[in-house]
Amino acid sequence: MVVESLLFAKKAEQKPWKMIFIGFLYSSIAILLSFWIFRDQASLVMVFLIVMAAVPLTYKAMQFEESKDMIIDSETALLKEHNKAVTFFMFLFLGITISSVMWYIFLPSDYAGILFERQTATIQSINKNFSGNAVSNLSHFGKIFLNNSKVLLFSVLFAFVYSAGAIFILTWNATVIGTAIGNFIRVNLSEYSSSLGFFGAGGYFHVFSLGILKYSIHGVPEIFAYFYGGLAGGILSAAIIKKHFNTPRFDHIMADFFELLLISVAFLIVAGFLEVYVTPVFF
Repeated sequence: MVVESLLFAKKAEQKPWKMIFIGFLYSSIAILLSFWIFRDQASLVMVFLIVMAAVPLTYKAMQFEESKDMIIDSETALLKEHNKAVTFFMFLFLGITISSVMWYIFLPSDYAGILFERQTATIQSINKNFSGNAVSNLSHFGKIFLNNSKVLLFSVLFAFVYSAGAIFILTWNATVIGTAIGNFIRVNLSEYSSSLGFFGAGGYFHVFSLGILKYSIHGVPEIFAYFYGGLAGGILSAAIIKKHFNTPRFDHIMADFFELLLISVAFLIVAGFLEVYVTPVFF
């Protein structure tokens, strides 16, 4: 796309907030095209269209991060530099999520049901109730952590095999979270409107805030885990493509790879704890 010729990875890291608009643009175009051309499979096609648009920029970002491993010795300084890329991906993720939320809310229910069919099915399959006792919660935590660990593994493998392949996992999760938030907002707006007969600006803000808060409490650390895992796999992939495994710096790259993985697992543990023990308290 033309955007890639104007926005390089280095510039994107300097002003990562711009990626919100890029993510929103990619997602909106993909949603319109998938519904127009591939209506029956729109919920999956739109994900692939977003990924196709985002891969060139993501690939450049992975290569740029790997190049830092070749020149930076301090692990602290290197992690600080990698955090710039994570911020870059977070804003891209936010743009896709916001786009999914807005389209889900404002489209007619029939159209939204078609566009987000697979995402809705995924939410229903994982949104199981559990009792409040400690044993059940611990079991639920184990299931959530195991499931999230599988997603993390896929993020690392996709990034390693396809270099920028982790963007598929991140895009899918962005559309699923966007669907969940959009559905929560839409249902609550409908309930409040029918019960009160009207709905002021304060009520809209209240529902939107609750919808975002419900999924961001545990969703933010979970997504950060996938970002760091995808970054780890992408860096290792770029190192192998550039044949840096034959250089003395490859040990440093591997150390960086495992450090990013450990950070990912730590984020998953925090996310699982919040999802089981904190989010249910408020919702």
